[in-house]
Amino acid sequence: MTWLPSGLRGRLVITFLLVAVTASAVVAGLGYQIVRRGLLDRAERSAVADVREMLSRTTLPIGVSDVVWPSDATVTEDDLGQVVHALEAPERTVIVTYGELLRTSPGFLFTLADVPRGLRERAAGRLAFQRVLLRRRPWLIVATQIQRETGQGVMRPTGLTTYVFVPLSEEDAVLSRLRTALAQAGGITLVLALTLALLSARRVLLPVRRLGAAARALGSGDLHVRLPVRGRDELAELTATFNETAAALEETVGELRTLESMSRRFVADVSHELRTPLTAMTAVTDMLSEDAENLPDDAGEAVRIVVREIGRLRVLVEHLIEISRLDAGAATLHRETVDVGDALTDCLEMRGWADKVKLTVPVGLTFSLDIRRFDVIVANFVGNALNHGAPPVVVTARVRVRPDASRGLEVTVRDHGSGIPEHVLPHVFERFYKAGADRARSVGSGLGLAIARANAELHDGSVTAERREPGILFRLWIPTP
Repeated sequence: MTWLPSGLRGRLVITFLLVAVTASAVVAGLGYQIVRRGLLDRAERSAVADVREMLSRTTLPIGVSDVVWPSDATVTEDDLGQVVHALEAPERTVIVTYGELLRTSPGFLFTLADVPRGLRERAAGRLAFQRVLLRRRPWLIVATQIQRETGQGVMRPTGLTTYVFVPLSEEDAVLSRLRTALAQAGGITLVLALTLALLSARRVLLPVRRLGAAARALGSGDLHVRLPVRGRDELAELTATFNETAAALEETVGELRTLESMSRRFVADVSHELRTPLTAMTAVTDMLSEDAENLPDDAGEAVRIVVREIGRLRVLVEHLIEISRLDAGAATLHRETVDVGDALTDCLEMRGWADKVKLTVPVGLTFSLDIRRFDVIVANFVGNALNHGAPPVVVTARVRVRPDASRGLEVTVRDHGSGIPEHVLPHVFERFYKAGADRARSVGSGLGLAIARANAELHDGSVTAERREPGILFRLWIPTP
């Protein structure tokens, strides 16, 4: 039912109102029908009894003997007028017929054509009556063919038929007042039902809203939130269950945070402890690498493997230290206005990539950013393109206004290699994720792109990876502060 409101409060109010209105309408309708039937039945009985009494006291101008039926009796319009006069009453209309003769009340409102045909047929054998609506007013028509008793006690029709139109205006006025009173009572009931529905909905939904607010607070990290338990109904049980769940969640999250903190501290401590022996090992391997060409083939190859693996270990340790600092929230941002072209040129030249990368930057482009973290992001993008892509590697930078009217610095790094499969793209910025088996033993640590994303988020920016034909394009977006 799409017309129902989507909120629980609206549904409760609508349901309450529907039940109240339906019950009120049923009670009012039944009461009205009972009163109407009783009132009209009483009016019918009274009118029929009055007509019978009037006819019983009327001296009929038909017949002069109780023994022989006067088939040759003469009836005039004056005779019919006497019958009409006997049955007349205020606001009544009387029609009397005898064969072709017809007489009506003075100033009559109706004619014989206003009498329903079915009523005329029923009146031929007995007294009949029917309620009709004539001239927009309710009337009761009492019709009968007058009979007389013969000498043998047999009732014989006289051929004289009367139609008495009895007004039901008073009864209709009473029913009209009753309808007005019922409508007013229905309106009052509707207002009371709406008031009770709103109060009931508020009483019922207030604990639900409190539970919703507490759940949102719990989801946002406030693990100390609790709710008072009132009463012993289902909502009280639900509140108690929520409190128990929140307490259990707080305990579990506390344990997880403790373990996570211990893990971060362990990684940071191990990384820092590895720095000293790695520095010594790097110095030794530098000397060994200089003499590797003079060593026998097997020894020279072993030295080169050791040098390469120690280099990977050094990069991994540096990345672990950086990621630990980021996880601990110790990383800070130091913005300054820098020349973007100079920053990109220094990044490439410092790593010996200047002759391997094509750089496109507008002259004099400046932007507010943390130069060190910006350098880390670009270095990871370009290093990934050089190690896993194919030339040419193109780096571009520009200030761009997005369709949502946000303005910022956009830096893209694109290679022209085989690219990355579509299903891998959502995962390239995850920690220790490598796109394929050919990268499993690469010089990278698996943390470079994750660190790049974390540094971009420190700038309130974002990084994305997109497929191109050929190659892959990394995009850095830093909004204007």
